[in-house]
Amino acid sequence: MSRYAYAVPAVADYVYDGDTFAAYVSIAPDVDISVRVRLINIDTPEIHGKCEYEIMRAKMARARLMELIPAGTVIDLQNIKDDKYLGRIDANVILPDGRNVGQVLINEKLGRPYGGGKRAGWCE
Repeated sequence: MSRYAYAVPAVADYVYDGDTFAAYVSIAPDVDISVRVRLINIDTPEIHGKCEYEIMRAKMARARLMELIPAGTVIDLQNIKDDKYLGRIDANVILPDGRNVGQVLINEKLGRPYGGGKRAGWCE
């Protein structure tokens, strides 16, 4: 029998970039693991981008993610999926006030919706 959790609580640790961060997740009493989490269905500019505009926007997205989930913030991970990179998961990240972090970044024009496949560039 499979069991699925609607939301898995996690504690934010540190932010890599605008759409990826590390978090601690409890897998058993007194057993926490650190996982890298990529926000699902969003693309933010890359820190090592192809132009100054992309790099500037990437730094803005990272700074905003750091504001939204500073280290120690308890968040919920929903719709968890394996990522293409080993040791990383994809998930919707829900703040204590119920907001979806990815949607906040999209609404603030710091990211854009992403459904998979080849990503569009950020440079003009």
